[in-house]
Amino acid sequence: MIRAKAAAKKDAGKGARAPATRPSFRRERAILKRGIQLVAGCDEAGRGPLAGPVVAAAVILDPARIPKGLDDSKKLSAERREELFEKICATAQVAVTVASVARIDRDNILRASLWALARSVNALPDRPEHVFVDGRDKIEVTCGCDAVIGGDAIVASIAAASIVAKVSRDRLMCRLALEHPGYGFESHMGYAVPQHLEALRRLGPTVHHRKMFAPVAALLQAELPLTVLAEAS
Repeated sequence: MIRAKAAAKKDAGKGARAPATRPSFRRERAILKRGIQLVAGCDEAGRGPLAGPVVAAAVILDPARIPKGLDDSKKLSAERREELFEKICATAQVAVTVASVARIDRDNILRASLWALARSVNALPDRPEHVFVDGRDKIEVTCGCDAVIGGDAIVASIAAASIVAKVSRDRLMCRLALEHPGYGFESHMGYAVPQHLEALRRLGPTVHHRKMFAPVAALLQAELPLTVLAEAS
């Protein structure tokens, strides 16, 4: 009987999941305890889409007024992101930078993203003394910098920046949707979903599509012979 109960408990434990964790202010607080006054987090939104800019944000949270519920922006509903966006902007220092499609096509998406992240940090009202950035790559700033893989799910300041970047970019893409109806920018935000790919084939690329990204480049190359023939005639 004892063995049966123990086996039952063991089997029940197999299905148990560890409680979900949210980003914390632990890393920032450790830096502040060293005498550093201002610690920022930065993140970007829009590396993967076929259309639209990449948007970066930098945030310095007030340790006494950290909004509750901060998390990786991808884990939050659009409504919850909007709520947190307003709270972050009301309680923290925030800066946002937009890297244009032209810059992405010229420099590549990684360089454009790193440029936007660094520019956001430099645009903060007060210059931070340390920065946490999401991902593998450090950015070119004049202060200390730590790159944290999966940082938007670990570091509160990065999570806040991810929300600001995501909401800012989504709003921008909704405006582009009004200028270019038929592509569905307001729903997929420029990502390569079937609806977007079908609209690309049907309507062709806009000036906001990234010419160096494969699906767009393939369409432009397919159109090239027709363009050349038209100009020759």
